[in-house]
Amino acid sequence: MMTSEPAANQLEVSYQAIKSDLHERLIESLDLASIDQADSPQMRAQILLLARELLPTTLALETSDRLMGEIEDEVFGLGPLEPLLRDKTVSDILVNGPYEVRVERAGRLKNTSVVFADEAHLRRVIHRIVSRVGRRIDEVSPMVDARLADGSRVNAVVAPLALNGPLLSIRKFDREHLDIQKLIANGTLSGDMAEFLLAAVRARINMVVSGGTGAGKTTLLNALSAGIPDSERLVTIEDSAELQLRHRHVAKLETRPANSEGLGEITQRDLVKNSLRMRPDRIIIGEVRGAEALDMLQAMNTGHEGSLTTLHANDTTDALTRLEMMVAMTGVDYPVTIVRQYIASGIRLLLQVARLSGGVRRIVRITEITGFKGSQYQTQDLFVYRQRGLDVTGVAKGIFESTGALPTMRDRFEDHGVALQDNWFRFEEDDDE
Repeated sequence: MMTSEPAANQLEVSYQAIKSDLHERLIESLDLASIDQADSPQMRAQILLLARELLPTTLALETSDRLMGEIEDEVFGLGPLEPLLRDKTVSDILVNGPYEVRVERAGRLKNTSVVFADEAHLRRVIHRIVSRVGRRIDEVSPMVDARLADGSRVNAVVAPLALNGPLLSIRKFDREHLDIQKLIANGTLSGDMAEFLLAAVRARINMVVSGGTGAGKTTLLNALSAGIPDSERLVTIEDSAELQLRHRHVAKLETRPANSEGLGEITQRDLVKNSLRMRPDRIIIGEVRGAEALDMLQAMNTGHEGSLTTLHANDTTDALTRLEMMVAMTGVDYPVTIVRQYIASGIRLLLQVARLSGGVRRIVRITEITGFKGSQYQTQDLFVYRQRGLDVTGVAKGIFESTGALPTMRDRFEDHGVALQDNWFRFEEDDDE
């Protein structure tokens, strides 16, 4: 079923069709092997001059002025999406076919008036994105992950998988570094939680940050990296480079997908294995998803303490179960008890983050793995977030609480000269404004 043009947007669709047609005529008139490789001040000036000559004379002055203002975006950028990419309040752009574009602002999805001329117009924008990173998208390869020049992450799906027109999702690259103080200010965690977590980073405690999509896992990882001493060498491993670590010495690695012949793939597991030969003090995996979990645990258990990663999970218990499943993906039939013991000895802290009603992000649980007994993990919650309903605007409100339990790893802090303050864990409610 094809997407139909909504009546409410007919004028905007007609305008985009005029702009798309002008774009096509410009390309036909310019002797270019590739318009994307001709981006220069001279070419831009030539484009604008030629566009002025090709403008239909019957257009209203207001429409002509708007076309001239947007034609560079159409030729060199992502067309109708460029204003959204420049809008600092937009964190996600979601395109559901040519006539429906939504954005996320402050954690909430909102409709926009942005449309494309038709499916061909949208497909052209998608092809421009993927071609710039040497990828392809067509009926043979109808899905692609890519990255814009500014680091924004892109996912696109076309027919035959996308039934109602091409789908495009853009997770914008946030140039604003949210440090731990800003996270405290916006209510992501309490001051005591922040002090404890930064101390744990300095004490080289292995941590896993778990949560759902858009919960703020990467943002928290970036903020926590400020606690790593500048003298240490970090190696980061990611499927799509998003980490903006607050550290001076970072060696960044990124996976590579297979080419059109199915060759040349470099996986996260390959990179984790290679990173061990790069003299890392800590290994940071942007998100652990598969068999690389075993290699990560081996690194954590053999001298690369203080390593960090994120994973998708609904709670801290689910995070442990998912790690077990990932180890099983190696194909080696380890006994469950051995796998659990390995996880318990390698990981000491689990941080669960969540995006709650109204779009607010909170660290909802900090759990310590205190040991392993029998065939079960021994854990205790150190901090929890207790939601107390919604405010008048529909935003979740609640309080951070220390459970009153003291961490059992005091010796680890002392070994690294880091003070562990008992007052961080006093049982006292902090109001969440």
